[in-house]
Amino acid sequence: MSHVGVGPRAVTRSVAFLTAGVLALPVLAGCSSEDPAGKPLAGQDIALAARARIADGGTLHWAVDSVPETLNTFQSDADATTARVAQAVLPSMYRTDATGRPVRNPDYLESAKVVGTEPKQVVLYKLNQQAVWSDGREIGAADFAAQWRALSGRDSAYWTARNAGYDRIEKIERGDNDLEVKVTFSRPYADWKSLFTPLYPKDVMGTPDSFNDGARRRLKVTAGPFSLKKVDTKADEIVLTRSPRWWGDQPKLSEIVLRSVPRDKRVSALAAGEVDLAELDPDTAEQVSLAAGPRDAGTGTPVMGASGSPAPGGTPQPGSDGKRSAADDLRSWAVANGSDEEDADEETLAREKRREAAEKERRRQQALRGFELRKSLEPAYTQLALNGADGPLADERVRRAVARALDRRALAKAVLGPLGLPAEPVGSHLALAGQPVYADNSGALGDQDVKEARALLADAGWVSGGPVDQRKKGEKAAGAEGEKSEDGRKGENSEDAEDDGTYIVGEDNKNEESDRESGEKHRSGKNTARGGAPGAYAPKGTAAPAGSGSAVKPLAKDGKALTLRFVLPTGPGSETLRTVADRVSGMLKKIGIGTDITKVSDESYFKDHIASGEYDLALYSWPATAFPATDARPIYAKPVPAADGSLNVAQNYTRVGTDQIDQLFDQALATLDEKEARDLLRKADSRIWASAGSLPLYQRPQLTAARKNLANAGAFGFGTPVYEDMGFLKKGAEGAPRSAGPTS
Repeated sequence: MSHVGVGPRAVTRSVAFLTAGVLALPVLAGCSSEDPAGKPLAGQDIALAARARIADGGTLHWAVDSVPETLNTFQSDADATTARVAQAVLPSMYRTDATGRPVRNPDYLESAKVVGTEPKQVVLYKLNQQAVWSDGREIGAADFAAQWRALSGRDSAYWTARNAGYDRIEKIERGDNDLEVKVTFSRPYADWKSLFTPLYPKDVMGTPDSFNDGARRRLKVTAGPFSLKKVDTKADEIVLTRSPRWWGDQPKLSEIVLRSVPRDKRVSALAAGEVDLAELDPDTAEQVSLAAGPRDAGTGTPVMGASGSPAPGGTPQPGSDGKRSAADDLRSWAVANGSDEEDADEETLAREKRREAAEKERRRQQALRGFELRKSLEPAYTQLALNGADGPLADERVRRAVARALDRRALAKAVLGPLGLPAEPVGSHLALAGQPVYADNSGALGDQDVKEARALLADAGWVSGGPVDQRKKGEKAAGAEGEKSEDGRKGENSEDAEDDGTYIVGEDNKNEESDRESGEKHRSGKNTARGGAPGAYAPKGTAAPAGSGSAVKPLAKDGKALTLRFVLPTGPGSETLRTVADRVSGMLKKIGIGTDITKVSDESYFKDHIASGEYDLALYSWPATAFPATDARPIYAKPVPAADGSLNVAQNYTRVGTDQIDQLFDQALATLDEKEARDLLRKADSRIWASAGSLPLYQRPQLTAARKNLANAGAFGFGTPVYEDMGFLKKGAEGAPRSAGPTS
């Protein structure tokens, strides 16, 4: 789940208990002779093939999450599809390689380097002399200058979502010729390679009106291997077509159709032949994998015998060839032996429906055998966020206790192990394995240690089995063990009691009779909450099922039990998060912390809970970009009071930050020494770990179903897609050994 913007929120942030003076940080791995960045845990899986093996022509139908509201990536409502279109139709000075590093894009840029640092930083871009816009005009300094003015933040008439980096530019001018662009910075900027990707024409960036409205549904002028043919909101698709002005390697595909398909409908769309390429969630990806069967390591083709036989239930039934069926014989026998003809008709109809369903499933499985599942790891990680604004987690000792209670490796294994992907916990907030900034700095917080976690909680005043205030009539004390009806009975045993369907992990019912009744319900397999499996969810306050292994008494302080609000989304694809949340809750229960799991809609999850701070624990993901000094700073910057008295959190939804972390980011942004910047960012990451506002868990899986003859597309990992190289293999090329792809 991606991040969203957030407005200021009125909330007072508690002072952190641990100071830099008592913070023990590990020796920076950057000082070691061995590069701690390592290699990517998983390489790309895109069926890499030489262009000579790919046929000319064809249309690629690619499932996306939406038809975007805007095609301007610098506006607040831009989304992943906006970026995908921009990559295919607009210039990019740099793109990301398979290891997550920025590399020069030679189609647009012959060279770019810092040519001066005193008194100001100056970067000189030398453009490819063939690079032109689709209207024939050369790409040049005027386009760079227009984009800088629009994104500098100096003119509020431009509705921009971000201006990082552009606000440090002092001036842009033509170099010695039209192919040179000289950019002078007012302040040093380490991430200068992040700028002008994508680059829009001056027609879009030149005025506030054209910036705000001119590129929302159309791009008249482009400069990529593809151009924008149309945005069809009725058909929910965007059509890209070959650009006749493109000067680089000619696209193999004639068109790319980006079609909006909900994630829970994508397997059906694949089976129906509506899309050729679709990213899937783990809970649906297995359907494609099972239908395709195992892939040969050398050729990538399915192993015969694994998927060459009919799928279960897919055996052709009598009657499919027009001859008399077994159903017809059954009906005749029933009528001849005195059975009611209506009953015989019902049995015939039921049998016919089963036959049709089996035949439909057989055809579906047959269609899915034309696809394979390509797997890698996304350039993004899932974290457990701990809201430090108020409540128990405002105490840094409690946050650190939560962190020390978790087995992050076990959580990563639970998600990635069944998918056959490397199950390593993420060791950095700012980068992923293989990226230059990456180093495992989790030692600043420490590994799982239940004993230490309990000691931290005791130091914070939380007592095992401590007294909890009894609820007054009509009220509920914080952390109470269950709602009661007016007659004093437990809510789950009262027919009139309100049931919110929430199971509080870690809160035990002290009433033995209630325990026995609850146990009977679990043993009988009955579960009234949301139709889940027995014991999966129960009415709020229900005791844990018998044999759950709960031996630790819940913690309490000042008459309140230590129960944390754990908010989760409910939409398609959220099953993995729910699995992780259950495991996290179980780990916290072992140290006496209860969790009150609340499930909300995807639409409400970020806006009403994460961004507004209405949670204690939450699971969501952040991307790991090639420019962490720029992109990660607003995520971990210390919240500051706004003029109206509210708190400006930027994207720091945990509300945890320190002045020292901010200073390290600022220093990293201001140095042009790459090694020094890398070391500063690793120091910042160590301190982010120590503050325990968020805990990186695992790199997100990337599972993409692709037609078997589709080359150079699939699970891209860190790499930027090369759109002109995508295409369908020539006849006879299928099954040939694949070109070697990036190693992991």
